[in-house]
Amino acid sequence: MVEVLIAIAGTLAGLAFLLALARFVRGPSRVDRVVAFDVLTVIAITFIVLVALVENRGVYLDAALVYALLSFLGVIAIARYLEGRF
Repeated sequence: MVEVLIAIAGTLAGLAFLLALARFVRGPSRVDRVVAFDVLTVIAITFIVLVALVENRGVYLDAALVYALLSFLGVIAIARYLEGRF
């Protein structure tokens, strides 16, 4: 049962990834692209966590946590740049 739920979560995350990627490519503004980039990183973190569950490896969760922190800092830096405060 757990394998089925993980497969469903992976499928939904894949669909969300495609939709966010379309928004990232189409835009139309830079802010839309930044938000889509943030969504893409959250979905990538979701994939890392799902792989950690399937492989039963806790070290992947540490990698997901580091990636989440770096993603957050990156989006903040880009938002400040777009705001003109850099």
